[in-house]
Amino acid sequence: MAQLVKIFAGNASPELGKQIAEAYGTQLGDLSIQRFADMELGPSFNESVRGCAVFLIQSTNPPAENLMELMLMVDAAKRASAASVTVVMPYYGYARQDRKDKPRVSIGAKVVADIIQSVGTDRLMTCDLHAGQIQGFFDIPVDHLDGATVLAPYIQSLNLDDLIFASPDVGGVVRTRGFAKKFGAEIVVCDKMRLRANEIASMQVIGDVTGMNVVLVDDIVDTAGTICKAAELLMERGAKSVRAVITHAVLSGPAHERIRNSALQELIVTDTIALREENPKIKVISLAHLFASAIRNVVTHESISSLFV
Repeated sequence: MAQLVKIFAGNASPELGKQIAEAYGTQLGDLSIQRFADMELGPSFNESVRGCAVFLIQSTNPPAENLMELMLMVDAAKRASAASVTVVMPYYGYARQDRKDKPRVSIGAKVVADIIQSVGTDRLMTCDLHAGQIQGFFDIPVDHLDGATVLAPYIQSLNLDDLIFASPDVGGVVRTRGFAKKFGAEIVVCDKMRLRANEIASMQVIGDVTGMNVVLVDDIVDTAGTICKAAELLMERGAKSVRAVITHAVLSGPAHERIRNSALQELIVTDTIALREENPKIKVISLAHLFASAIRNVVTHESISSLFV
């Protein structure tokens, strides 16, 4: 007899959770999250999960409260005798804190990994980690999905001539090269220097983009300062058009206004994080079917990498 699969979503990802459940062929499970007067959270399952393979969908943006809510959900499922609990975290908060880049700082991505494992999580499923080596912080299986699986076909559908891909910084070269490889295209690099977080001191383009349709590739767009500065610089260097494909649309502070007023023709993102406002320049592509397929392959013990290799 096949194990019963139940999918639940937290407050950060209700729409994506619903779409994943529908793509899987089931309904989203019944979950209540009580909030006390002091804002304390208390999740409870309104249906039995005993002996079930439970999948809990929750992006952690903003990270603190959503991560705590998710961990309480895991604990509730384990105490309700779920056979297994998989955390499906489309966006992994604190992923940018993946190493000590200066003295006396925390490694936030490792702290989050420890928290996830401490509550008894059996498996983590996520997408486009800021640094792939974050998987090494875990002693449980990690399914690391590739957002390019759904983003690349959209770029292909545009039928752009003279296509070239650009990394908005040196650190994103590997990601950009992997994306460009799908198209047999070349890459250029926008080399930036920062004074402090979210503030760019200078930027220059390494490579020639004259007469080219440029696609910027990155995992996260936060305040949109880097991506908009890069788009402006690429147009100044003779690009025919500039688009950007980003997996996680954090879009904090002035991001939406910057994007509206930028040289970007289009910003293509996924739905790992729900947009807080409409923006005519932003195109959202859903990862629901990719996550649903990955969940199905976990349940049936089939390959995950076959979904995107």
